[in-house]
Amino acid sequence: MEHSAIGRPYPNPPAEISDLYAVLGRADTVRFLLTFGGARLYIAEPPRVSRRVADLVGRDRALALGKVRDRLQLRVPLAKRWLAGVFHAEGASIDTIARTLRTTDVTVQKYLRDCPAAAAGRS
Repeated sequence: MEHSAIGRPYPNPPAEISDLYAVLGRADTVRFLLTFGGARLYIAEPPRVSRRVADLVGRDRALALGKVRDRLQLRVPLAKRWLAGVFHAEGASIDTIARTLRTTDVTVQKYLRDCPAAAAGRS
């Protein structure tokens, strides 16, 4: 299990974003989900590339997403539980995570309680 700079373990990506994560890596997956999560997004087949996606993750990674587009969901997942775990691993406070994910602090606490990586990072 990979650990953050402050020593907390990162959660594994859920199946719904595993192909996205494989192409983009953790940091760009986080940015991608925060930008496009919850909305439908058409990713063109290479060699065409979406300007919005390319502006966010770069042309090469946008092209790589196009190659796996048949394995991606049409509507970009929110993956809030995973995002909460990532932000927690990086040292963000519960309140900061709640504001970022547009949810309550109680919900974030539940996400983290249910996240094995976050529980391991509390020891």
